[in-house]
Amino acid sequence: MRVKLAYGKEGLWVELPDENVTVVEPKFVSGLPDEEAAIRQALREPLGMPPLRELVRPTDTVAIAFSDITRPMPNDRVLPVLLEELSHVPRENIVLINALGVHRRNTEEELMGMLGREIVEGYRIVQHAAQDEGELVYLGRSSFGHPIWVNRTYMEASVRILTGLIEPHFFAGFSGGP
Repeated sequence: MRVKLAYGKEGLWVELPDENVTVVEPKFVSGLPDEEAAIRQALREPLGMPPLRELVRPTDTVAIAFSDITRPMPNDRVLPVLLEELSHVPRENIVLINALGVHRRNTEEELMGMLGREIVEGYRIVQHAAQDEGELVYLGRSSFGHPIWVNRTYMEASVRILTGLIEPHFFAGFSGGP
C-alpha cells in the first residue's frame, strides 16, 4: 500500500505492507468563503470590546508579536488586514516582533515568505532573543515561582497585540497561543 505522510512542504510517500494497515485521516472542513473579510470583521466587531481602531490612538506605539517559521500561522494573510486596521498609526510607531521562543532567527527569505515583501520592507521587525537578558524585562514570578521575562520592545509599547494559533504538538501536548 502506498501512503502519503504529512511531512515537510511536499509530503512523503511510503510503501507499507497491505496487511494490518489502517489509514486514519482527519475530517477536513472547508475554509471561510472570504478569509480577509472574516479577519476584518473580527477586528471591527470584536466580542466584548470596542473595535481595534477605537482602542489604538494615532500617537500610540504598537508592538505586534507574530509566530515564527516553525508554526503554520497564516501571518501573510492576518498581518496585512491587521496593519490596514492600524493605518491611522504611523508606520514608525509600529514594530513587529518575531516570537521565536528558543528557535533560531528566521532568515530574510523566510520572513519574506511568512509576511510578504511589503511588510518586511515597510515595518521594523525585531527577532526575539530569549537568551539575551538585555532584550528582556523581568516582570516577577508566576504563581508556581517561575521567573517571568518578556521582550523589552514588546513591553515598552503602549499597545501590545499577540497573534498566533494553538495546535497539537507531537511531544508537548499543545503548542502556541498568546
